Amino acid sequence: MKDNHKSGFVAIIGRPNVGKSTLLNQVIGQKIAIMSDKPQTTRNKIQGVYTTDEMQIVFLDTPGIHKPKSKLGSFMMKVAENTFHEVDAILFLVDVAEGIGGGDRFIIEQLKGVKTPVLLVLNKIDQVHPEALLPIIATYKDLYDFAEIVPISALQGNNVSTLLKQIGHYLPEGPQYYPADQVTDYPEQFICAELIREKILHLTREEIPHSIAVAIESMKVEDNGVVSIGAIIFVERDSQKGIVIGKQGAMLKEIGQQARRDIEALLGSKIFLELWVKVKKDWRNREHVLKDLGFRLD
Repeated sequence: MKDNHKSGFVAIIGRPNVGKSTLLNQVIGQKIAIMSDKPQTTRNKIQGVYTTDEMQIVFLDTPGIHKPKSKLGSFMMKVAENTFHEVDAILFLVDVAEGIGGGDRFIIEQLKGVKTPVLLVLNKIDQVHPEALLPIIATYKDLYDFAEIVPISALQGNNVSTLLKQIGHYLPEGPQYYPADQVTDYPEQFICAELIREKILHLTREEIPHSIAVAIESMKVEDNGVVSIGAIIFVERDSQKGIVIGKQGAMLKEIGQQARRDIEALLGSKIFLELWVKVKKDWRNREHVLKDLGFRLD
């Protein structure tokens, strides 16, 4: 490690579905944050660690900032807002293909009392003509004094290396907090649960996404090296249970097959995955249930 090694914490914020998890996974080089076209996919701060000889960046991928409609929603907003004051820099990710919206303006208002440097990251530049970027940049500049403005494509990786260099300018000199080969501080069980939840988001209808949670009940290595995992999928209504299970169990089987492939890639070993679906009515508004499922409410 070099004498002038830099290290620090960086929050990735933005309205739902602008590509925050995609960026985190692109930087880290593997999937640790789930991706979905459904908004508000991320619920907890996902810590991703990027390490080079010169620096270590610990990324916090916060829940998408939005006006909350439930206790879970309020928790998600509190997580995002508290993060502003805990970090060395903030990446404010926006979708240039959609243009500035009410959600972006809402976030900028939240940022106005924050002293942490804010880098505006213009994501999805692969979806717009380069000439269209200049007026978009001008609009954002009028609203907030950003420390840097960096256009990228998180999905394709365009200009992400430039973004990382720019972040380095705002990090203090400091130690390497995590070993060089560690990419997240979350336990494997948490990521396995998130990968299962991702598949449900991809495969089920609109009424399901915000009504599901996944808990890993058991995880052990068998004598033959296969990792046995038992997981419970919680829904809020009996009708949702039927949708997740599907006709003759077809949906649940497909969820299991797709999740198993990602979990095997994560763990580097064969797995045996058992899924159960249980109804836990109105769980998103029940504090003790949220805590049991791992949401840090304090």
